[in-house]
Amino acid sequence: MKRVERGNPEIPENPYLLLTPGPLSTAPGVRGAMLRDWCTWDEDYKALVQDVRRRLLDIAGVSPATHTAVLMQGSGTFAVEAAIGTAVPPGGRLYVLANGSYGLRMVEIARRAGIDVAFQCESEMEPPDLELFRRELERDPAITHVAVVHSETTTGMLNPIEEIVSMAKEYGKVCIVDAMSSFGGVPLDLRCLGADYLVSSANKCIQGVPGFGFVIAGVDELRQCEGRSRSLSLDLYDQWRVMEADRGKWRFTSPTHVVHAFSRALRDLEEEGGVAARHARYVANQRTLAVGMRALGFEPLLPEEWQGPIITTFRYPPGSAFEFVRFYTLLKERGFVIYPGKITRIETFRVGTIGDIGPEDVARFLAAVEESRSRLAV
Repeated sequence: MKRVERGNPEIPENPYLLLTPGPLSTAPGVRGAMLRDWCTWDEDYKALVQDVRRRLLDIAGVSPATHTAVLMQGSGTFAVEAAIGTAVPPGGRLYVLANGSYGLRMVEIARRAGIDVAFQCESEMEPPDLELFRRELERDPAITHVAVVHSETTTGMLNPIEEIVSMAKEYGKVCIVDAMSSFGGVPLDLRCLGADYLVSSANKCIQGVPGFGFVIAGVDELRQCEGRSRSLSLDLYDQWRVMEADRGKWRFTSPTHVVHAFSRALRDLEEEGGVAARHARYVANQRTLAVGMRALGFEPLLPEEWQGPIITTFRYPPGSAFEFVRFYTLLKERGFVIYPGKITRIETFRVGTIGDIGPEDVARFLAAVEESRSRLAV
């Protein structure tokens, strides 16, 4: 698998690798794309925006005749909020299949917007309950929209979105998929999946930097959303309308540097061999990590059949006075940054395996873990 070359002398090396699910470690060429300035009105820049939108549709496996990609300023959560707040009409009811913090965040988004919302969150450590979901669909015909997170980075679980979307479509529901931490790094054919809205962000598996998210939506579905948004700046329909009418112009000031970095990241993805090749690298990273951490006494939280390649949650080692903050500091001193845990009932930490890293970097991380663990025991 082809990797982006490092070592551009004009781009300073990072002091550590981000083993996180985004922001993540980026290639020098991506960072280097931000070293000049651009005008938001310039025709060349607008053409770049249009090219980015087209390439996102290609990655999703859909056609401009049926789908569109809408870029939205802000973090990935801004794009999720734009999708929910624009898609669900007055009088609509949203049902969220939540098994972690990011599913519950969609519930909170709906509540803040005054959207009628119901949800299930049976366990953070198991996939959504599909039998319960079907019972709710049969019991509650007022449900108009269904939302789910694909890669729930609370734990690292990859949720069964194919079954969820298929079941929702049996009952005629509009589907919103938060593919924030999976799009571009896990094979996903939106045409076959059948979701109406798919949301992701620049700084995840495509390996850009933070600054905007995007929504890939069915054109026919989006056309029905005029005037629905509960927000001016997060009106997905109006953002789409302006981008279409003015050939790549954003309604408000766009993150020009981030868009150029993202365009370069898309080129890097293509040169690596596309989503399949990137997924293979991420899987190799995660497997190297899981095997190595087990050998060092750190047990993954999830069983392998539920574990995705994006981020892995590890339990604190049993029978020891493990101090995460000290462990984190020791690893950072050795060139690696990880995440604290997000599980509510179990003490855990998380390690990401996406970004401009490969199995050799994971092997170096494991050596740093072994050394840091021995320092903790002193």
